[in-house]
Amino acid sequence: MRRNLGLILMGLSGFLLVTALMGWFYAPGAMEKTPLNVNSETELTGTAIYLGKGYDTNKGPDKVRAVSRNVVDGDSSDGDVVVFSNVSCLVWDKDNPPGCVDQKDKRLINASEDVFATDRRTGEAVASDKYTVADDAHSGLINKFPFHVEQKTYPFWDGLLGKPVDATFEGEEELDGYNTYRFAIKVDNAKADIAKDTKGTYSTDKTMWIDPVTGSILKQEEHQVRTLPDGMKALDLKFAFTDDQVAKNLEDARSNASKLGALRVMPWVALGLALLSGIVGLMLARGGRRASDADHQAYAVKDDPTLLDGLDDSTRRRDIHS
Repeated sequence: MRRNLGLILMGLSGFLLVTALMGWFYAPGAMEKTPLNVNSETELTGTAIYLGKGYDTNKGPDKVRAVSRNVVDGDSSDGDVVVFSNVSCLVWDKDNPPGCVDQKDKRLINASEDVFATDRRTGEAVASDKYTVADDAHSGLINKFPFHVEQKTYPFWDGLLGKPVDATFEGEEELDGYNTYRFAIKVDNAKADIAKDTKGTYSTDKTMWIDPVTGSILKQEEHQVRTLPDGMKALDLKFAFTDDQVAKNLEDARSNASKLGALRVMPWVALGLALLSGIVGLMLARGGRRASDADHQAYAVKDDPTLLDGLDDSTRRRDIHS
């Protein structure tokens, strides 16, 4: 019985050892990827002046709302690359507008669509006509940072300029007790197409608070200015993630950090249990084998007393009655 239990524990030890190895070499690569079921909506609020005025005044600025929706195209994605479809909408915050409004609605300031592909681990854009239209290539990071963010400068895609700009690490900062990395993007009076068929200059001052573990953008604030050649402001926009959006992002970040933390601890726990069950199993198996051999010898002596020939009387009596 002891030997059988020992063999079972040794088998369990092998299983736990395999589990530990998978936890070190396979599970991180499988879990630290952008999922293929993303269907997320990010809400921002702020103020704006559009073409020199607000919604229904000549002074402004007036309140605005923005929505950015990212949906994964599962059919076009694969194990290494995820394809996103993005729709963004900026509207005047008047009469409780929905996420976006019809083109004829005068509350609409701007709406745009974009399709891009990124590496599921690094978050960097993938330029390939296998995933997107060849002449619509992106580069740099687009909608998130890589897993395990480094404290360095990253190239981050700017859709208005059609190229990446520097996202510079500025330091660590806590949001509601959760540690984040703060990155800043600054563009100053760059020449750009500030609207369809409209030349001008473009400036932005954007700050992003990033989850160091998953690379997700937890909070964002931006001041963007687009100016026409005659000096008139086509758009002067200040907006940021809503408080509810930041709270939701932090809740998701804590949950994801907990899962990934458990994933890092699990192999060590499995290894410890593997060693313990292996040692105990080996001891029981060897102990059971010795007991079995002793019983076998006792039965052999009982069946064939001549095996005791050559022993003195005291030894013979002790062995027979043991």
